[in-house]
Amino acid sequence: MKLNFDNPYAKLGDAFSAKMSPRPLPNPRMVSINRLGADLIGLDPDALSSDAALQFFSGAEMIDGADPLAMVYAGHQFGGYSPRLGDGRGLLLGQVRGAEDKLWDLHLKGAGPTPFCRGADGRAVLRSSIREYLASEALHHLGIPTTRALCLIGSDEPVMREKLETAAGLIRLSESHVRFGTFEYFSYTDQHDQLKQLADYVLEIHYPDLASDPSPYDRMLMEVAGRTAEMIAQWQAFGFAHGVMNTDNMSILGQTFDYGPYGFMESFDPGYICNHSDPGGRYAFNQQPNIGLWNCLALAHALKPLILPGTIEHMRGYYQTRFFERYHGLMNGKLGLGDVQDGDPELVDRLLTLMEDHRLDYTIFFRGLSDPASRAAQNTTAFKDWYAAYDTRLALEQTTPEQRLHSMQARNPKYILRNYLVQTAIEQAEQGDFAEVDRLLILLQNPFDDQPDMQAYAAEPPDWGRHLEVSCSS
Repeated sequence: MKLNFDNPYAKLGDAFSAKMSPRPLPNPRMVSINRLGADLIGLDPDALSSDAALQFFSGAEMIDGADPLAMVYAGHQFGGYSPRLGDGRGLLLGQVRGAEDKLWDLHLKGAGPTPFCRGADGRAVLRSSIREYLASEALHHLGIPTTRALCLIGSDEPVMREKLETAAGLIRLSESHVRFGTFEYFSYTDQHDQLKQLADYVLEIHYPDLASDPSPYDRMLMEVAGRTAEMIAQWQAFGFAHGVMNTDNMSILGQTFDYGPYGFMESFDPGYICNHSDPGGRYAFNQQPNIGLWNCLALAHALKPLILPGTIEHMRGYYQTRFFERYHGLMNGKLGLGDVQDGDPELVDRLLTLMEDHRLDYTIFFRGLSDPASRAAQNTTAFKDWYAAYDTRLALEQTTPEQRLHSMQARNPKYILRNYLVQTAIEQAEQGDFAEVDRLLILLQNPFDDQPDMQAYAAEPPDWGRHLEVSCSS
């Protein structure tokens, strides 16, 4: 198995990472492979089924060009600052040139203890690895910026969390593993030379068009804030809750990063908390836009040694503008409307209030919005009044009903990764049956398409699956 390694992050020096090898997973077995992920890094998908791939990705044998290291960073976790975190259970195996010479980080999550693991075992468990493996691909195919997944490896090594589980390894693909918290670490330890070095690295690798700007660090901050705002606007439009929006879980590229206790909205509840470890609701669904801004402000303060006075306030307004423009545009698209006009945001807000009052399933309702049968089911006076206002607004559009139906179905998924679907796949996998993991992976690659043999996966959750609790434990 050959990969085209090019490792610029390793060249930054010892201040940025600790070079080390993974602790191999005992008795590894390939649980699932993502052929689309292999394509990204120029790897023959069939090679993922080879023993060489299993040995490398389980940490047993390194291949030529790999340069494994654990990255150091800090972060605000639930609002409190942790001055030194770092890769406690993951290693950047190396950076690989893939299609169109694009650089991808190849990251093993569950690689064993590192200098940053703070006394923990450095392992990931099968349960959480399946959750991230499926979620990252699900969001990608919804069009939401995210890390990707290459393969999932199981092991019989026992790991104690809330109960005894088994270890696993997830190979994550990302355009970058630089986090907001990476900048915080160097800023708040007064390593300002390294702070600038990191910023120059991000500009060179990820934002080369900004590097020659007279104020490149200010421009970089604005671009990161804008991308973050638009990503969170997409979360809100698709009903996705991340659950742990710490600054060490925020990507410098504005991509969804580090999946833990996430959840897709089912019965619409703006205060939805998907993380059992967040009883105060800091990261509740309706708090995500504000937390995104809070995190961007934390990044901005970390960059103060490099940016001009006034940039932080400018960034605040820019984030809010980018968020609302993107969010309102997405919600209009879900309703089959074109450009946002006066009154459109209020029309959306009225609908969301009705959905909350009637505890309607977020995904199913929007998918069926253009179906007359869906209207007939909502026969309260309040809903009839809303539909009348909606029809008045639709009359201003220049599209046919057929065009509108096609457009709405391309913006409202039929299939999402509901928690009970993931839980079913996990329970079967823990018994050695991985077929459901692969079935969901394939299903979610086409979330907007009718898949006649998969209708059951588009239904509301059964009673047992409505109130599943997911925590930060992994």
